[in-house]
Amino acid sequence: MAYKRKKDSNISLVTSQTDDKSILTVHEEQPGKDEPSDEGVCNIQVQVDFGDSKDRSSGISETFTVEEAVEAIGFGRFQWKLSMLTGVAWMADAMEMMLLSIVTPQLRCEWRLSSWKVAFITAIVFIGMMVSSSLWGNISDKYGRKLCLILCMLWTLHYGLLSAFAPVYSWILVLRCLVGFGLGGAPQSVTLYTEFLPIKSRGISIILLGVFWALGAVFEVLLAMVVMPTLGWKWLLAFSTFPLVVFAASCCWLPESARFDVLRGREDKALDTLKYIAAANGSSVPTGRLIANTQTERGRIRDLFIPEYRKTTLLVWLIWFCNAFSYYGIVLLTTELFQSGSAFFIFHSKTIIECNLECNYLTIHDYVDLLWTTLAEFPGILVTLWMIDRIGRKKSMAICFLLFSVSILPLYACTHRAVLTVFIFIARACITGGWQVAYVYTPEVFPTATRAIGIGTGSGMARVGALITPFIAQVLLKSSVYLTLSVYLICCLLGTVASLVLPMETTGRSLQESTQSTMEPKNMERPHGSETAESSSNTCP
Repeated sequence: MAYKRKKDSNISLVTSQTDDKSILTVHEEQPGKDEPSDEGVCNIQVQVDFGDSKDRSSGISETFTVEEAVEAIGFGRFQWKLSMLTGVAWMADAMEMMLLSIVTPQLRCEWRLSSWKVAFITAIVFIGMMVSSSLWGNISDKYGRKLCLILCMLWTLHYGLLSAFAPVYSWILVLRCLVGFGLGGAPQSVTLYTEFLPIKSRGISIILLGVFWALGAVFEVLLAMVVMPTLGWKWLLAFSTFPLVVFAASCCWLPESARFDVLRGREDKALDTLKYIAAANGSSVPTGRLIANTQTERGRIRDLFIPEYRKTTLLVWLIWFCNAFSYYGIVLLTTELFQSGSAFFIFHSKTIIECNLECNYLTIHDYVDLLWTTLAEFPGILVTLWMIDRIGRKKSMAICFLLFSVSILPLYACTHRAVLTVFIFIARACITGGWQVAYVYTPEVFPTATRAIGIGTGSGMARVGALITPFIAQVLLKSSVYLTLSVYLICCLLGTVASLVLPMETTGRSLQESTQSTMEPKNMERPHGSETAESSSNTCP
């Protein structure tokens, strides 16, 4: 409504309030009117309905974010259940990876494969993971963490079972590549898990997920000790899908991330999820309305290279590459060196050190030593738990890389098998801890809109490292042990530097929701009668 003030008129504003309405009156009088009259007087009344006074006094006008809701709800029964389910996904990933170092020596002897063909069995899995990691990250950012995780785990289960029936070398390559394609989405379990964790619990909880990885690796070695000598490698492939079966049977419970729902504009669903978590934990959601930070463009790789994140993205990629290259390198080196019976032997006629890597089946003694080195992941996780919140994410990663480099130095010398096992144990503990910190740092440093694609591309770079490392640990090792060890030494020194020069420390930092700086508040709960109603009366002539 438009209103024009008359010349030489006097205006006064009067505000009155009833129980549930506020009335604004505009009173205009023209001079020269001695007697009260309706003529020359303009009354405009605007009534605004604020809802029941009881609702106003209860603080319903307050606002909260998903971050504040997660902090208020805290860590409880819901997070423990989610830890179990995402942990099963990690066990499945670990078992499929550990499987490579156990099955490839068997296939080398059974199918009389050259070193290049053996290395390619491992490499083809990482090719599948490298190709799919960014794709799964994009799916997670666009269509949801839950959908992405369920799809990739079911895909892995399907082709994992089929690979147990591979009759020849070419079929094992195709099917294990498809298994790798599914495993490329496994890191998205960390994306989902991270977004339900309070700040104080985040670092420790994600590190403890590494316990499930270690359990998966240990379980795979124990399973191989029983299955390989009696039933063979095909049954081992089939039994190794057991955690995937457990996940498939339980995934209907898996909730969607409330942060993701808010970002895509489904605030009602996000609020329902938060209320469900609060009920499970015996707490409550903050009163008020949920502030939604919506962003339609999600999961774009180019958003990782905006000025604020360009340096971080490149350094995170390098750290993931170094972690995977070194971790899978030490895993493959373990079986390669153990399979030879002795890491080195000295020709009596010459002082030249050579590798003695013949085609030998793994024995029970080899499995026991492999089990000991696999158990190294547990102390690595414990040390990382102590460090991560005390000295921060950056320094923790740098220390782990540096200690790995130091622990492989004694391998340059000819040494007994027991000494070899000890230093491999230390090296594996260090690189396991460092990689776990990278899993903590990456989802913390990227916002919700690009968190999954950030982890996905980081995981993709890790698979590049894992793809290259079989040709170092299984092929180059035959030519030069010294050169092989030097490659891993230099790689981890680069990882140390990259960790220290990261521009942001994320310890104690809230998760950012969007790459956009604007917040769009949206009312999530509207009490009865809270919608604004306006009425006006104009008595101006």
